[in-house]
Amino acid sequence: MRVLGVNAIFHDPAAALVVDGRVVAAAEEERFSRRKHGKRPVPFSAWELPELAAAWCLESAGLEPGDLDAVGYSFDPALCGEVVGESDPWDWLRVEYAQRAPQFLATALPGLDPGAVRFVPHHVAHAASAGLAMPHRDDAAVLVLDGRGEAASHLAGAYRDGHLTTLYTQRLPHSLGLLYEDLTRHLGFTHSSDEYKVMALASYGEPKHLPLLRELVRATGDGGFTVAPIEWDTLAKVRPAGAEMAAEHADLAASVQARLEEVLLDLARWTFDAAGGPRVLAMAGGTALNCVANARIAAEGPFDHVWVQPAAGDAGTALGAALHLARESGPRPEAMPGAALGRGWSDGELEAELRRAGLPFSRPDSIAAEAARVLAGNGIVAWFQGRSEYGPRALGHRSLLAHPGDKDTTRRMNDVKGREQFRPIAPMVRAERAAEVFDGVLPSPYMLFVHSVRPQWRERIPAVVHVDGTARVQTVDSADEPLVAEMLAEFDRLTGLPVVVNTSLNTAGRPMVDTPREAMELFGSAPVDLLALGPYAVHRTGAFV
Repeated sequence: MRVLGVNAIFHDPAAALVVDGRVVAAAEEERFSRRKHGKRPVPFSAWELPELAAAWCLESAGLEPGDLDAVGYSFDPALCGEVVGESDPWDWLRVEYAQRAPQFLATALPGLDPGAVRFVPHHVAHAASAGLAMPHRDDAAVLVLDGRGEAASHLAGAYRDGHLTTLYTQRLPHSLGLLYEDLTRHLGFTHSSDEYKVMALASYGEPKHLPLLRELVRATGDGGFTVAPIEWDTLAKVRPAGAEMAAEHADLAASVQARLEEVLLDLARWTFDAAGGPRVLAMAGGTALNCVANARIAAEGPFDHVWVQPAAGDAGTALGAALHLARESGPRPEAMPGAALGRGWSDGELEAELRRAGLPFSRPDSIAAEAARVLAGNGIVAWFQGRSEYGPRALGHRSLLAHPGDKDTTRRMNDVKGREQFRPIAPMVRAERAAEVFDGVLPSPYMLFVHSVRPQWRERIPAVVHVDGTARVQTVDSADEPLVAEMLAEFDRLTGLPVVVNTSLNTAGRPMVDTPREAMELFGSAPVDLLALGPYAVHRTGAFV
């Protein structure tokens, strides 16, 4: 059974391929088109398909479009109903495009039978991306929250033997995701893109408006919630993009973040009871990228384990649509093998790219040890290894690495990336050392929870400690990521620190680097000391040689 999943309707277009129940490829269109998030989330862009990502998925598996048994499109226009036009007068155009998606896909992928295209409800695709992809094979509850799907913004359900039972859906216009998007826009950021900046900003404020928000945003006790209109201007003046950030903006962000966490906890507890008390909660949807809220659900909720899809946003619905159709037609699919599902290059191909570019390079005995040496000398390393990650997090395949022990590292890294100085940078740590340094959900391989940094470590790794004493941790298991683990072990040997700064290999406003050429371009234009391109080392002239 060969199933291609496609996400296209809102934002973050992506494609994923499942063959005989095994996830073999998944990638976002932005990594090919070099357009952040693929496109803007407006009805006029609904026709744009992840043509490049889909073609690559098929090519990577040696398949032609005609070889596919099914294509899952993660939106079902038949479910929109009377919601069309309520939130956007051009919604009808989005629905029109979705209805014609089979023909559009057949044009984009010559040889595809339009009859093979099947509509998968948006939140069902989100749910499958978590409930069917997670490593836990037990029955599980599933919680999906985002801005919107066809006519809803939330799904609570349960997976039993790989089949979904929907327990509750919250109909629009009530939406926690749209609430956070509205706040993002009010604070001068780009909605459906920069919500993570609001989460970071919240740590600098006080939740002064929490009593009011508890009246306006409420769980209803039956699995749903209500969101009343909020006059943002009465709480903090609108911030034009690029303008100075004021304390009132941080306080508003802190207030909404705190209320979001409280309501999500209420929904998680209701889902636990309605699902019969399963041990595991699987989460997806854009709201599941809020790692502060995830950590609170894990710490205070009723579940033993909380698993969040690493591509929790709309890109993940491509995988979910494929998994859902695969399960409908056969046995339960295998667990997602990890996030490294995108493009990769052989050593020979990487060497050919370096020679084409005319860059001087070497092949050290161990690229991991060479990177650790540069990091120990307070250099910055561009780390390009293996297949690229699916989802928004750099997890040791397309990463910028730095020394966590220098207080100035945060400023340097934000300068390299051209982003706001209030933004934190994250640590990666060897899994066997994580509990010594951090308190929270462990292991945490996908950087989707925040952790408290233990007091005795805060002065030793100041670069990764946020203003509230937390860090967004990625744990590295040597069985899964041997090269990254080797680099961390060597850095630990040289410095006594088991932690390295890890942020995405890109600059502000651009997608993560995905190809060797893009890695070399970033290296040539940013103050990076070493490019670790596969087994090859490219040093900045005169630095760390």
